[in-house]
Amino acid sequence: MAIRWPRVRGFLFALPILLATGSTAAGGERSTDATYYNDAALPAADPFVLRDPRSGDYFAYSTEGADPGHHFAIYRSPDLATWHRLPGGALDMADGTQWGRDWFWAPEVYHNPETGRYFLFYSALLRDGVEENFGHADFEEPSKIGVAVADSPAGPFRNIAPEPLDYRPYDPDYHDVNVLMDAEQKKPPATLEEGRTAPLGVYLPSIDPNVFFDDGRIYLYFSRNAYRNWVWDHELGKYIEESNVSAVELDADWWHDPSGTTMPRITPDYRDANGSPANPPGIRKDGFAPILDYGSDPQDWENAHVNDYAESGGEKKDRRWAEGSTVLKTRTRDGRPRYFLTYSANNYQNRFYGVGYAVADSPLGPWRKSPDNPVLQEDPGAGMYSTGHGSVIASPDSSQLYYVHHGRPATDTHRRLYTQRMRVAPDASSLLIDDSTADRPIPSGVAPFWLRTDRPLVEMRDGRGRVGWRVDTSSGSAMPLSNVLNRVRAEVGPGSGVTVAPSANGAELTGSPHGVAALSLQYQRKLAGGQYVDVHDDEGTVAVTLPVADCTSHVRGRSDELLITGVTCLDGAEVRGPVRLAPGASLVAVNSVIDGPVIAQDSGAVWLSASTINGSVRVRGARGPVRVDGSEVRGALTLTGNARPVVAGAEVHGPLSCRGNAPAPVNEGRPNTVRGAATGQCADL
Repeated sequence: MAIRWPRVRGFLFALPILLATGSTAAGGERSTDATYYNDAALPAADPFVLRDPRSGDYFAYSTEGADPGHHFAIYRSPDLATWHRLPGGALDMADGTQWGRDWFWAPEVYHNPETGRYFLFYSALLRDGVEENFGHADFEEPSKIGVAVADSPAGPFRNIAPEPLDYRPYDPDYHDVNVLMDAEQKKPPATLEEGRTAPLGVYLPSIDPNVFFDDGRIYLYFSRNAYRNWVWDHELGKYIEESNVSAVELDADWWHDPSGTTMPRITPDYRDANGSPANPPGIRKDGFAPILDYGSDPQDWENAHVNDYAESGGEKKDRRWAEGSTVLKTRTRDGRPRYFLTYSANNYQNRFYGVGYAVADSPLGPWRKSPDNPVLQEDPGAGMYSTGHGSVIASPDSSQLYYVHHGRPATDTHRRLYTQRMRVAPDASSLLIDDSTADRPIPSGVAPFWLRTDRPLVEMRDGRGRVGWRVDTSSGSAMPLSNVLNRVRAEVGPGSGVTVAPSANGAELTGSPHGVAALSLQYQRKLAGGQYVDVHDDEGTVAVTLPVADCTSHVRGRSDELLITGVTCLDGAEVRGPVRLAPGASLVAVNSVIDGPVIAQDSGAVWLSASTINGSVRVRGARGPVRVDGSEVRGALTLTGNARPVVAGAEVHGPLSCRGNAPAPVNEGRPNTVRGAATGQCADL
């Protein structure tokens, strides 16, 4: 009979369909020289990455790295490369809903933007009901799949039900040779004939869930754990215990439930599909779709453990693994769908552990492994080992793909988090995964960066001052500056009398600038070689310069014309008339309006930042900093005989004239708009 498939809406979380590899973002993309490298600093295993459409941030979920009492670490990043760990973990083991007892593995999270719910799929060993679910009370590895829900990608997630997914995949054609084996369960029958005397049928332990949404249908891919799956290898003449990739289709009711309280169910055509009328009442034997197994498509690189029993003196089993699958949909040049499935083979502690992929024209196959496998494997020259079990995610502008996986920086360490560029061939015939710990460009669409401060002016009071900062990406997300891969460099010029003590998100200043000094802040990225370098984009260096001042008087709000003595600081002021500076006096104006000229002769500092001057500005012989930064001068700007003047990002309605300044004025990579003639030292600003 025909089956009516429910349509599934709301796939903002899903990967884009790529027409070709190496595509660029839409017009208007801002370039940057920012780079990242895999420093292998964060503990992670089996990572899955979700981009949250509400915040624009990426969230990585990991088997390892959570705080005690929790499972599944959560890492957050605005750029796919610079991560910080959130406290706790995705699952609180004390919340009263836990059905698992151990082996909490392979978390993956999916977001429905229509309901706002986030769904966490994971696997764990069943605590209760082992015989009911697997047919044997002593079933050694009773792995099942759980589903939890949250209102935020940061959690906390809570199991929808205090039990796993109601799915009992059963293989009716498998001879359960474990019943013929001794108590250690490591040595299978020596011959195929003996193995075929074992009873038929076994339930499948399920790990490594991966949910794939395609044209209104929902597929759950999973690995049949390498337990109770002894497969006769005719070439080797012996049994090998294997894990394979399989799939089942899920209904859509859970996805559309706004309350998030409905557990997923397998679709009716899989329910008890492998059962028979002779089964006792209440016994279910559900179906599954085989996706990947060694015998159907053998590749030699997957044979790293087929002789482990003999080589270990009977301590280990002869095994093969195909686990950690992720499915990606692309399109060929003529618009046909093409599916890629990445998977990991061998044990992660083995040097042949790596990532392969298979290709199909439909979600359930048939799948064929690539002859280029493995496409990601250890690289001792790069200091990268145990590369495997990752997920695929797009860059912020969806023009690039990345494979986020685990690996190890040495063979005696735990697994860590890595981010690699992935490319699909233009004809959708193959894919490549980078395998680098060197410097690589930051993912496309992260830039431009914006360095923002919590104040436009650092005022020193009793010899102390403070400033806070953040660095935002193009989406408005803040970079995690506590991660050593990036920082803000803060310094005050020599001889200023101010000492700067920076932290991740700000700095404490002590001392006296003796008037006004310049605090320079630059956003920097760490290179693989260990040094930090400034980051640039289309507008120049990602930097901010703030005045540091011993303000002797303040003006906020409205004021009449001013004659400046001492150090006067205007912050959000509106001055009705000219501003004149007495010799040695200093002016700092931020976010202010001056309805008249600014005239300074032999002054200290003149600092005009994000301000509007409804008149001309003439500064001659200033001994302190002279800076016209992001300001509008509705008249002429004349700078003569000053020290270290800066005119950056300014709009000058009249002529711009600079002479006799030492050194010559600079624009710090931020060109000015000058409606009049620009002459002298400022001709090229």
